[in-house]
Amino acid sequence: MTVSEVLQLESVPPGSTQPGVLPLNHSFDHWLHQHQARAQQLIERFVPPEHPLVPQLHEAMHYAAAMGGKRVRPLLVWAAGECVQADDQALDRAACAVELVHAYSLVHDDLPCMDDDVLRRGQPTTHVQFGEALALLAGDALQALAYEVLTPEADIAPALQARLCALLARASGADGMAGGQTLDILATGGAVSGDDLMHMHSRKTGALLKASVLMGAACGGFDTARPAQTYTALETYGDAVGLAFQVVDDILDVTADSHTLGKTAGKDAQQNKSTYVSALGLYAARKLAHGLRDKAQAALDTLPPPQRAASQRLRELADLIVLREH
Repeated sequence: MTVSEVLQLESVPPGSTQPGVLPLNHSFDHWLHQHQARAQQLIERFVPPEHPLVPQLHEAMHYAAAMGGKRVRPLLVWAAGECVQADDQALDRAACAVELVHAYSLVHDDLPCMDDDVLRRGQPTTHVQFGEALALLAGDALQALAYEVLTPEADIAPALQARLCALLARASGADGMAGGQTLDILATGGAVSGDDLMHMHSRKTGALLKASVLMGAACGGFDTARPAQTYTALETYGDAVGLAFQVVDDILDVTADSHTLGKTAGKDAQQNKSTYVSALGLYAARKLAHGLRDKAQAALDTLPPPQRAASQRLRELADLIVLREH
């Protein structure tokens, strides 16, 4: 689906430029906080702040991974897993692994040779706190640790380990996050269309979010061949929420302040980056985000009845991604 096709969806009332208000849902709030705490527990388990041989490296790794955040990617793993009644131990490891890869990507993105940022989640970025060399190594080590987490000696069948590693690797490499970041660097300072931005961000940001959904599905045995209807619906959902996340990030970069975001606001304009706001305008960017949310939730309506009945958390996460304020 192109930008123009999504914009044809009547998702935002005419004349409105407001991002919307997240519906009050105490059940979802409880689930959200419970699983964000679970993500923190897993990080503390797998990324201890101390190590007898390389304490400085582990301190930097722990700082990068444990300093907080929305934990959207592990939340998507768990929500997709609930949808297909997946194995809890496999889900926990998949959720932790995808967050470790996300943490590594942020450490590298913030480096002076990349986005050169000094603030992340309201704290000094890892290279500011520990120096560039240690930050680079911490990112490398977090990426390697993610695959170690996915390959325990017991608890997860070898075939599932291989599938989870393949999904995460594909989302992280040249066809995913690294490739999208490359396209972003090459496009800096130039005019980029909305459809080109979709192509770029489906890799840079969307691929890892989509992989989170598919990893959760894989933990329940629902993969490309079993059954195709469930996999296709969750794949479409993952594509849509992955793009929506980046669209909202672009919107918040120009509408929120650094204190609210926990990172430097206005950075995209300072670096002359192409964004959905610069390409489409604020109103159209917001409409695009809402259209992608609608597309994601419509995909869940195509699930077989047992999975559709268990997809509520995925629906609520689509709302959270689009209606968030940071």
